[in-house]
Amino acid sequence: MLARRTLGRLAAQPPVLGAAPAGARNMATLREIELRLKSVRNIEKITKSMKMIASTKLNKAQRAMVAGKQYGVANAEVFKNAPPEAPAKRKLVIVVSSDKGLCGGIHSSVSKATRRLFADKEAGLEPSSPIMVIGDKSKAQLSRALPKNIVLTFNQIGRDIPTFADAAGVADLILKSGVEYDGIAIVYNKFLSAISYESAVVEVETESTLKESPGFKAYEMEDDVTKDLAEFALANAIYAALVESHACEQSARRNAMDNASKNASDMISRLQMQYNRGRQAAITNELVDIITGASAL
Repeated sequence: MLARRTLGRLAAQPPVLGAAPAGARNMATLREIELRLKSVRNIEKITKSMKMIASTKLNKAQRAMVAGKQYGVANAEVFKNAPPEAPAKRKLVIVVSSDKGLCGGIHSSVSKATRRLFADKEAGLEPSSPIMVIGDKSKAQLSRALPKNIVLTFNQIGRDIPTFADAAGVADLILKSGVEYDGIAIVYNKFLSAISYESAVVEVETESTLKESPGFKAYEMEDDVTKDLAEFALANAIYAALVESHACEQSARRNAMDNASKNASDMISRLQMQYNRGRQAAITNELVDIITGASAL
């Protein structure tokens, strides 16, 4: 009888220190908690490193953005003195995004703005208006929402800091694509501060719109002059949108990695407390068994 009781008591004990008791359900062992702690600590190191890299890139991106904004200011001055006679109905929508992730909802921001632009009845945009996307992230999102409107996509643009050559190449491909449109709308992320941004839309006038505007009709100009000006204005607008979106992306990635590091630290604290409690409980059980065995002898 005593042997049976002893065997039953030994069978009920955890096989190793820190293991879950027999019959316990969904109770993590100390070994599992230890492995999870190690994994979260490694993730924390990665996110902190990515935050430092994003902070360095953000400073460079902000300097490039300040210089690139001057191109957009020049465009705005030209279009202000040459307003169109009537708003365009069939616009080419250029969505500025990127190929990289781990930067929060920055890609979803321009995708949602594009969908709102098509859904807004006051904008008067034709449902069949073409869309061209710069960046694979927004391309994947808009391919599900507006698959029939996407006519051209670009990737590997601005892998580092975007240059005017990148914008000129995109503008050249757009003009050679043969897509018909009356106006151009560029959807991009507008940089507000190092911790905030918002989606914005900038209008770009086409060659035909500039020719018909009263401001240009007042002067005698050759056709090549208006054509070159329209092409240069499109490249200017794309470059200004690219550098500003790039700065927003680096800012969002820095904030995302900062939040991820904080979440990892909180999780480490909780897991460490859970591990300490489990270890204390296991040691207490072992001491109780030892004392009980010694008392029985």
